[in-house]
Amino acid sequence: MTRPLADAAAAPIPVQWDADRAVTVIYDDHYCCLVRLAVLLVPDVTIAEAVVQDSFVAMYTAWHRLRDSDNAVAYLRRSVVNRSRSVPRHHAVTGRDSSQPGPGVPSAGAGALPSPEHAAVVRVLRSLPARQREALVLTYYGGLPEAQVASAMGVSEGAVQRHLARAAAALRGVVEMDP
Repeated sequence: MTRPLADAAAAPIPVQWDADRAVTVIYDDHYCCLVRLAVLLVPDVTIAEAVVQDSFVAMYTAWHRLRDSDNAVAYLRRSVVNRSRSVPRHHAVTGRDSSQPGPGVPSAGAGALPSPEHAAVVRVLRSLPARQREALVLTYYGGLPEAQVASAMGVSEGAVQRHLARAAAALRGVVEMDP
């Protein structure tokens, strides 16, 4: 069973902690679930890991403004979603294919989608427009309430509802076509 993104087990970070200590604790608590989120939004695990790492670097530099684990985790979610959106643009500009980890280099996301059923779900999700995919992943996979989904996506709750409705209609069409 996967840990949802709305992980209630993570303890709040004391306000007096510096960025180094706070980011280390938040990293330990949330890295894997953020990689699983990113894997569903970007083309492969290596890119997902890079997106999450970049998000943690950004959070580290912004720590003086955040100073709170709840704000920091919300910041990370939004950062992962936003950075995932820019992956196709980045690769179109650079013309690069994603690189795979070298031999013997373990991937944190290797177990993110272990079964063929999950691979099929990812293929279907990737057929959806980005916003619909984000809304589905954050709501159903991430287990986030609508308000947090809206915050992570940078849209209103009504927009989240519209994206979810359109995604559900699109998925019904895919299920009806595939016996």
